[in-house]
Amino acid sequence: MTEIAPIPLAQLTTLRAGGIPARMVEARTRDELVGALREIWADGDPWLVVGGGSNLLIGDEPFEGTVVLVRTRGIERLPAPEGRVRLRVEAGHDWDDLVAYAVDEGLAGIEAMSGIPGSAGAAPIQNVGAYGQEIVETLVEVELLDEATGEVEVVPASDLGLGFRTSVLKHHYGEVPRRSGVIVSITLELREVGHGEVAVGGVQLRQALRLEPDAAVSLRWIRDTVLATRAVKGMVLDDADLDTHSAGSFFQNAIVSASFARTLPPKCPRWPLAPSVAPVTVIPLAAFDGIVPPPVSTQPDVKVSAAWLIEHAGVGKGFRLPRSRAALSTKHALALTNRGGATAAELAELARYIQQRVQSEFGLLLQPEPVLVGVEL
Repeated sequence: MTEIAPIPLAQLTTLRAGGIPARMVEARTRDELVGALREIWADGDPWLVVGGGSNLLIGDEPFEGTVVLVRTRGIERLPAPEGRVRLRVEAGHDWDDLVAYAVDEGLAGIEAMSGIPGSAGAAPIQNVGAYGQEIVETLVEVELLDEATGEVEVVPASDLGLGFRTSVLKHHYGEVPRRSGVIVSITLELREVGHGEVAVGGVQLRQALRLEPDAAVSLRWIRDTVLATRAVKGMVLDDADLDTHSAGSFFQNAIVSASFARTLPPKCPRWPLAPSVAPVTVIPLAAFDGIVPPPVSTQPDVKVSAAWLIEHAGVGKGFRLPRSRAALSTKHALALTNRGGATAAELAELARYIQQRVQSEFGLLLQPEPVLVGVEL
């Protein structure tokens, strides 16, 4: 662990906002990371872990605590079932570098998540995903430094409560995580498919890539096409492109009941979620009276497009409030961007305005996707 002179968090986050912390340390090995956090927790100081800084909106006031910069790197191959490869990846390893490595090695399972900014350790926290792929599909386990015990333990993916952009570790706006800790490494299990053309599974991915159901393409083609698609939307980091000075999608696509979805305009894009399997009803023979209770009809929840709701609430691409240096991306209505020197207060003001417009128009309160530190909406 190396203590360094604190710098503004605006220099370490993709939204380019955030004050100067009281203390800053850098961890380049897992031992340094574990040691730093144990020391901070023992002292009872406020703490904040920063990896790629791509999913954070941090307030303008100084952070009265210690910021831990996670700079660990490394990919290790582990034994796996035939036709599969397991990769253990250090938490600070750049996510897109990991995807590039997997594609170069002919390993399938995360190629559609090319171009997502941030670190590997942050990926399970909000179950990152894109174009129909999510990390829940390939994540085996994580090594977690648990704040309650100060010990590193192996936690199976099934115990992380992975859902749509959520987990038990995520700090949702207005709530605390159900479990407090820091991921030290992640383990993924990928399919070994090589560099030739393979069938593309997943309707959402085929639609995004404009592929026919029986189309076969290489992992490299998928990665290149996803990167190009994201770049058009301003979703690949580029210092020269102000539309990428963002936290990606600032608001989550909303998950609503089927009945609420029917109140929205028919043109609003929506995707029914997979229904849960109904439990089997078992009636003891001694209690059977010849009548079988009718099945309960349930409709799956529906994911609706937050971008569509924003634009149809009258807040279009490029919108900004008067005299504000924060604006919606000119390419994507879900991205709040810093157009140069915007404060966290300006970004929050724009986010609140968008929430109010959508709620007034459609009766739905959009929820922020980034973690907010020292900021209120």
